[in-house]
Amino acid sequence: MGDVEAMFKQGEIDEILLNIGRYQEQKSSTEFTYKARPIIVIAGPTCCGKTELSLFVAEKLGGEIVSADSMQAYRGMDVGTAKATVEERQRIPHHLIDIRHVDDPLTVVDFFEEARRACDNILSRDRVPIVVGGAGFYLHVFLHGPPAGPPANEELRAKLSDEMEDIGIEAMYERLKSQDPDYAATITCNDRQKILRSLEILSATGEKVSALPWKERPLLPDYKFHNWFIHRPREILYERINARCDAMLEAGFVEEVIALDVKGLRKNSSASQAIGYRQCLKYLDSERTKEDYDKFVEEFKQASRRYAKRQFTWFRREPGFAWLDVDIHDTEIAAEIIMKEYQSW
Repeated sequence: MGDVEAMFKQGEIDEILLNIGRYQEQKSSTEFTYKARPIIVIAGPTCCGKTELSLFVAEKLGGEIVSADSMQAYRGMDVGTAKATVEERQRIPHHLIDIRHVDDPLTVVDFFEEARRACDNILSRDRVPIVVGGAGFYLHVFLHGPPAGPPANEELRAKLSDEMEDIGIEAMYERLKSQDPDYAATITCNDRQKILRSLEILSATGEKVSALPWKERPLLPDYKFHNWFIHRPREILYERINARCDAMLEAGFVEEVIALDVKGLRKNSSASQAIGYRQCLKYLDSERTKEDYDKFVEEFKQASRRYAKRQFTWFRREPGFAWLDVDIHDTEIAAEIIMKEYQSW
C-alpha cells in the first residue's frame, strides 16, 4: 500500500469513527464496573460478509469467534448455514459450532449460557471474543441476558398446540399479527415454537411480547460490548443471497438435508423450520419433479431475502449498534474501523 493510499484510508477511518454519534452516545451512557471486559459483536444480515470480516479482525487482534447462529450449533447443518470451513476453523478457533446433534434442540437460554461460557474462557486466556451472527433475538439475549417472561403454562400451550394442528400454523401466525404485529414482524410465519409461546403469553397475561420489559433491560455490566451491524445496499445484498443459494445447491445442500432427515431433523422444530431446510423438506415430500425443484429453489431464495429484510427491521430498533456499510468500505477498511474503535477503549 502506497503512502497516499494509506493516508486516504486512515483519514477515511478517522472520519467514520468520528461520525459514529449514536454508538458513542450509547457507550458514554452505559456504566460498566471495573471488572468489565471487552467483547466485539459483529452482526448483520445473511450473506453480508460477516464471516470474512470476523476472520480478518480475529487474525489481527488475536481473537476467537463465537457463533451466534443457533443453527450452526448442529452437527451436519453445514452447507445450509454457511458454516465456517474446516480450514477457517483451524486458522481461527470457533466456538458454539457442532455442539449439538440435530435432534437435540438448543434453546435461547442454552445459547446464552454456552456463549457466555465461551467468552469467559476466551478472555481468561487474554484473547478477544468476537461474537458473530445475524439472529437479532439471540444477540439481544446475549447482550442483556435471557428474557424474564412469565412462566410456561403447559396446559395452555397444549391447547394452543392442538388448535394449531386443527387450523394450521398460518392461521395462528395471522392471529399473532393481529394481536402483536411488532413481534410478528421479527419472526417467520413458520416458527411454530415462537408463535405458540407468544400466543401463550398473550392468552395468559394479556401482554404483548413486544411490550415485555426485557426489551429495555440494560447491558450486562460485566462486559464492554463493541457492537457493529454491517450491511450492504438491498439490491446488492439480494444478488449475493441469490448467488449463495445457488452455490449451496451446487455444494450438495439437498443431499445434506436428506442425511439430516434420517438423523432426526424433523424432531427439532427449530432446525427443521430453518430457512432452506424447511423448503427443502417440503421438496423432498413432493414428487420431486423439475417443477417441484424449481419451486423449491425460488422459495429458498425468497425466504432468504425476506429473512434479510427482517434482520434490518430488528436492528433498526436495537440501540447500541454502530452501522457500517461494507459495500462502500472493503474488508480491510471495515476491519480497521472496528479494531481502532476497540483499541481506543
